[in-house]
Parts: sequence; C-alpha cells; structure tokens
Amino acid sequence: MNNSAFNFQALSPDLILDALESVGLITESGLTALNSYENRVYQFLDENRQRYVVKFYRPERWSAAQIEEEHRFSHDLFTAEIPAVAPVSLQGKTLHQHQGYMFTLFPSVGGRQYEIDNLDQLEWVGRFLGRIHQVGSENLFTQRPTIDVAEYLTEPREVLSTSELIPAKQRAAFLTLLDALIATIKEYWHHDWQPRRLHGDCHPGNILWRDGPIFVDLDDARNGPAIQDLWMLLHGDRAEQLVQLDILLEAYGEFADFDSRELALIEPLRAMRMVYYLAWVTRRWQDPAFPHSFPWMKDEDFWLGQAAAFKEQINKLRAPPLQLMPMY
Repeated sequence: MNNSAFNFQALSPDLILDALESVGLITESGLTALNSYENRVYQFLDENRQRYVVKFYRPERWSAAQIEEEHRFSHDLFTAEIPAVAPVSLQGKTLHQHQGYMFTLFPSVGGRQYEIDNLDQLEWVGRFLGRIHQVGSENLFTQRPTIDVAEYLTEPREVLSTSELIPAKQRAAFLTLLDALIATIKEYWHHDWQPRRLHGDCHPGNILWRDGPIFVDLDDARNGPAIQDLWMLLHGDRAEQLVQLDILLEAYGEFADFDSRELALIEPLRAMRMVYYLAWVTRRWQDPAFPHSFPWMKDEDFWLGQAAAFKEQINKLRAPPLQLMPMY
C-alpha cells in the first residue's frame, strides 16, 4: 500500500463483510456509513440483532501498538464507570486485521447531540472530564505522542509550503502570515504543565447525551495539558466564555486539580489546531472523500479568509488570557 496515495478505495462492501465474518460476526442489516473523514466507520446489525459500529483505521496513521494503547485507555475509563465508549473484545482481542486493514468493533450507542448552550450539560461534562483526567493521570501513553509544536506546527508548515491547494498568487503572502502566526504561538507556548492521557479531540460533536454525557471517538487520544480537553467546549464572546469556564472548572475540580497556568495555552492550542487542520486536509486530498467534502479548499476566497483568521489569531494570542472568576 502506498502511504501517500492509499485512500480506502480497496475497502469494498464484500471486504468489510468478510472482515466481520473473520471475527465471528454475520451481518443481518446493510452497512450504514457514519460520518468520519479520517477512518471509515459503519453501523450494522448482526444475526442476533445486536447493533455494532465497526471502524476501519486509515492505514499507516497509527501503529497497532498505538491503537491498542488507545483501547486500553478506553477500557480504563469504562472500568472506572466513566461513560466513554470502549471497544468490544472478540476472540480475545479488540484490534483485528483483514487484508491489510486494521479494524475494531464498538457497541452502537445512541444519544442526542450535546447542547453547547446548556449550562447544566456543561457542568456534567466538566465533572466527567475531571474523572477522565483523574484516570488519565495514573500513567502516560508510551506509544502515542505528546502534544508539541513539531506535530502541530513544524510538520504542517512543511506540508502547506508545497500544497497545490493554495493559489500560486497567494502563496508567498499566505506563508509569510503563517510564519508570523507560528512565531507568535511559540512566544506564548510553554511546557510548564503536567502531561496526562487525554481524550485529545473533545469538541461538542464527540459528546452524545443520554441521561448524561457519553464520550466517543478517542482516535486522537494523546498526552497533553488538561486544558486541551476543555477549551473546545468554550464558545461565544469573552464574557460568555468566562461564565462557561467558571462552570466547567468548578465541576472539573470535584475530581481533579486544574493548574490555572494552563489557561494561557488556550489560544496557542486554538492556533495550533488551525494550522494542523489545514495540513491535515492537504495530506488527505488524494482520498476522494476530501475533495467531495471540502470543495471550498480550492477557492481563492477560502485562503484569503484563512490569512485574515491568522491575523485575528495573532491578536488573540497577544491579548490577556482568560482568567478564573475571583472568589468572594
């Protein structure tokens, strides 16, 4: 398989059904594709009317050892009675292989979408994130990476420097702004934080709601600062974010200590995600799903908008960070 070009084209319905049969599952329903760009994910019913989700991992993104480490973290959370969806063990394993593809089965878990404006739900999520980080601090990933500027800035910058998606007449100006953003991020990025195992991508779309939060998709789990699992839940203007942060961290603090110095990492992490996202789409452009799902990446206006967003983010980096509300 070619690392740069391989894009799931060989993952036919017959191959999927054969893979499921290889671990003892016979499908009764058809395969329903679920929303996922990085991997390929399908829901189905087996012959016993049990509903599953199968995930086929993008080849050569994670090693088997890294995926199994994620599975162990999911199991640790499940054992601690934290509502995170853990993989199903079949034939004594959670990770399986078939014709070059690695895949995993999960129970199909239904639920409503987490409501970003519901402060009661935010409090619940904060409480469970405290518990997740309590478990996550017991030991660190040894196979999975730790958040750093190399993965999120240096390597993406190299990818974007040769991206054919950036219009030629905008390339020089765009890269100049990108370099300015990277330099500013490095000014404010610090390593004065205690790493722990994280969900890694805890945005509202990865939280379901059914009598409480259910955390899904630990595919980006890695070591990092606690704030990485918190900042994506904040939205709105600064005043709104301060209220949300206060609720979130008060609930979080019931189970885990939070180092307030990490608040200064919110804007660096946001900026790092911006840069990483652009490089991620560029890296995956040979996968037909990406041009179909991100057609605006070929528009000049999109890249002009990204340049403007870089300027705005530089200003946010230089502004005072969010602070906890004073206690009286």
